[in-house]
Amino acid sequence: MPLTTTLATSDIGRRGFLMGTALGATAVLASLASSVHAAGAPTRRMPVIFIGHGSPMNAITDNAFTRRLAAWGRELPRPSAILSVSAHWLSRGATGVGIQERPKTIHDFGGFPQALFDIEYPAPGHPAFARETVGAVKQTPVIATDQWGLDHGTWTVLKHLYPKADVPVFQLSIDYDKPAAFHYAVGRDLAALRDKGVLVMGSGNVVHNLRATDRGTPDGPSASRPWAQSFDDAVKSALAGRDDRALVDYAKLEGASTAVATPDHYYPFLYALGAAGSSERAKTVYEGFQSGTLSMRCLQFG
Repeated sequence: MPLTTTLATSDIGRRGFLMGTALGATAVLASLASSVHAAGAPTRRMPVIFIGHGSPMNAITDNAFTRRLAAWGRELPRPSAILSVSAHWLSRGATGVGIQERPKTIHDFGGFPQALFDIEYPAPGHPAFARETVGAVKQTPVIATDQWGLDHGTWTVLKHLYPKADVPVFQLSIDYDKPAAFHYAVGRDLAALRDKGVLVMGSGNVVHNLRATDRGTPDGPSASRPWAQSFDDAVKSALAGRDDRALVDYAKLEGASTAVATPDHYYPFLYALGAAGSSERAKTVYEGFQSGTLSMRCLQFG
């Protein structure tokens, strides 16, 4: 089955948003039929995290958000690898997983300072865990591919969490043709990797509508517009009671039609929610807004 990625449409059509090129059937490895086991036994079950990544500029900006990421990285147990589900790798009709030994740093944006394009995040990949992911996901066939890398939804935050780039990282794509419940269910499948030392990370934004931001608004604890605050508050309330059904059926939450005008940045949150056990409460690691309406909410389960 071919895996294709598409250019952004509708409200996703923001400056410089690219989702890559065609990933053909040649990306499928013959070895996928065999079981592959990653070496090394983990010392403990890894947590699951979700990061509101905001602007790529956070990669080179010193602010309350990036300082919290740096501190968070020191608090987290050291993983054997990181599986990132980023809002910036969207596929259509299939789910892909990156099997590169040395994934490239993708600068999938435009109009930013050269200093941002000069950044490389040279973390190794983890082909063995990537192949285990193929078997772990039961909801859909997963295609192994070397045609992606680490996009800015991944490396701009890992640059602060793990600045030495010494933890292996691989990505899973988001099949944009599938509904919210599918993404939550794939997250449930990914939970098995936690016992093998893999940190599952979703990277997006709970509230994300670039056509309705207030650029130039200082970072702060509250949104500049009621719809953004209402939806963020509704998510926080549902998380407090682990009302996963409400979070999957997010369109019914107050403010959803504007806060999640397109679900590309919300879906990574559902992967993290699914990978978290139903008894694991969400710890709020960071909350607040950038550009008035971008929720920077960050969470940890476990």
